[in-house]
Amino acid sequence: MKPVNFAYERPKQVADAVSLLADESVHSKVMAGGQSLGPMLNMRLVQPDVIIDITALAELKRIDRQKDHLVVGACVTHADIEDGRVPDVTNGAMRGVASGIAYRAVRNRGTIGGSLTNADPSADWVSALAALGAEAIVRGANGAQAMAVESYVTGALETVLGPGELLEAIRVPTLSSSAQWGYYKVCRKTGEYAHAIGAVLLDRSRNVFRAVIGATERKPLVLTDARAVFGGTYNLANFDQNAADAMLQTLGMTDALDRQIHTVALSRAVRQAAGS
Repeated sequence: MKPVNFAYERPKQVADAVSLLADESVHSKVMAGGQSLGPMLNMRLVQPDVIIDITALAELKRIDRQKDHLVVGACVTHADIEDGRVPDVTNGAMRGVASGIAYRAVRNRGTIGGSLTNADPSADWVSALAALGAEAIVRGANGAQAMAVESYVTGALETVLGPGELLEAIRVPTLSSSAQWGYYKVCRKTGEYAHAIGAVLLDRSRNVFRAVIGATERKPLVLTDARAVFGGTYNLANFDQNAADAMLQTLGMTDALDRQIHTVALSRAVRQAAGS
C-alpha cells in the first residue's frame, strides 16, 4: 500500500519547524528517522496533510556534555549511541540499550527523540530513559521547558506535545561510578518489540533508586523511589515480586501470566544490577 498524498516541508531552523507545527488548520506529522512513521504512512494508519522533515535541524543533532548531565539532541540515532559517538555518562547503560533496539538497519536511521515521541509502550527508550531519570526538553513558541520523561509520555502512543511544540533534546543525568544498572526485555525473537520490560537504577551516591516496568500497553509504571518493591530498603537482594505484582494489579493488569512475565523481567533486571 502507498501513503496518501501529502505536502513536504524541510525547515532549517527549529523556530521554523515550531511555526509549521503551530498551524492547526492542517494535520502535520514530524519525521526524523522515519522507522515508525514510514510503515504507518504506507499502511495509511496516519494520513497527514504535511510531513515536516526535521533532519536538517543541526540543533537537534547536538551532543553537549555538561557538569552533571548530557544533552542528547532528538535526532541523534540509536547507532550514534551504540557506537560510542555519544559520550557515555551512564556507565554503558544507554549504549547497551541502544545496541538491543531492533536491527542495525533500524538503529542507523532511528532516532532517540523519534522513538520517545512515538511513545510505543514496548519501545526501549520509553522505559530506559524513565529509569535513568532523564528529562525531555520541549521547544515551543515561548521557549523551552524540561520535564521528566515519565511526564512527557502520557500514554500509549501519546505525549504531552501540543500544537507548535517539538521535542528538542533529552537530558540524561551523569551516573556515579558506583551506580548499579539493570535492563531486561522479553521478546519472542531478536529485533521485535518487547512484551515486557524491566529496568532498575540504584545510584547511592546521588540517592537515586528507580525502577520501571514497561511494555504494559500503557505508559510505563515508574517507581521514582523503588524501595516500595525492595522491602523499604536500598538493598537489591530484597526485591519483592509480590509487591511488584500487586502494583501491576492496581494498574488493571488482570491476567496473572502477563503480570508474571513483567515481574520476571524486572527481577532479571535487578539481578543484572546486583551483578548476580
